Amino acid sequence: MDTALDYARYDRIRPIRWTGTALELLDQRLLPFTVEYVSYQDSDEVAGAIRALAVRGAPAIGIAAAWGVVLAARGVEAADGAAAAVRLAPAMARLEAARPTAVNLAWALARMRRVLEAAGGDWHDVIEAEAHLIEAEDLAANRRMGTLGAGLIAPGSGVLTHCNTGSLATAGFGTALGVIRAGVARGKIGRVFAGETRPWNQGARLTVWELRQDGIDATLVADAAAAHLMKRGDVQWVVVGADRICANGDVANKIGTYQLAIAARYHGVGFMVVAPSSTVDMATASGDLIEIEERDPGELLAAAGQRTVAEGVQAWNPVFDVTPAALVDAIVTEKGIVERPDAARMQALSAR
Repeated sequence: MDTALDYARYDRIRPIRWTGTALELLDQRLLPFTVEYVSYQDSDEVAGAIRALAVRGAPAIGIAAAWGVVLAARGVEAADGAAAAVRLAPAMARLEAARPTAVNLAWALARMRRVLEAAGGDWHDVIEAEAHLIEAEDLAANRRMGTLGAGLIAPGSGVLTHCNTGSLATAGFGTALGVIRAGVARGKIGRVFAGETRPWNQGARLTVWELRQDGIDATLVADAAAAHLMKRGDVQWVVVGADRICANGDVANKIGTYQLAIAARYHGVGFMVVAPSSTVDMATASGDLIEIEERDPGELLAAAGQRTVAEGVQAWNPVFDVTPAALVDAIVTEKGIVERPDAARMQALSAR
């Protein structure tokens, strides 16, 4: 099958657009009913968009932050990159603080800082070229991961995914949804299920809408229906993304991922994590050391702006959870596949 034709058919959405003077982000808070790009010309505006989930998904956050650095550099005069790095440090710190759990954010900013500090008088051009490169490399990695992950799936399989890990969360094609796209294109996947992913409903609002744009049928299920779906034999693989993968193979991802991994193991269903190598954090030994972001409890107390819970009720709203490596059957990156991940296998992946 012609791979180029596959991509043309299954890779139509771009959430991030650089115009040369501004960063345009597809506002994911308005989907699926309104498709609107918002233009940003200031790095603090980009940090605000990351914090407010106008742009989301670990790779997309990192890409947006890289362009935020380019915007922060507008109007900054410095003899070389080292001097510019000092001037840009506060803006970069604000970008990094926008979402603490997603390692791609810190990774992209560290990469921008590294090339900046080594640049000469052409440092403006250097950082803009690096932001372009980060975006292009992510797209290429996603396509590679799609091919690798689809190779693990037996023809006719049912797959269940969680949150949104597609073009909307990346430079394009997606991580876990990239595997699903490649699997559908190659006749490996018979049926796709997407969990709602409360309380922001990324699965309901984004994933099924995105797949529909590519002509892929997906069935929406309540998060609480996942174990029952597995018991019925309708799912052979759970395929998810990651916001951080630790040195021992523990995986931080959208809240609800951990319980899916437990249910998958009980029912003999494969559990696949798909993420670029930039999501692998070898400096964090285990998931116990990850800062889990918590958001406004009010997100649980209302729907579409209408309160649904009695006054006085308290809520707890963690955004991520950690799935132990022992529950993961395969981690797929553009560098290759790690089956039954542990510290030694993750170290071998990092060395590739």
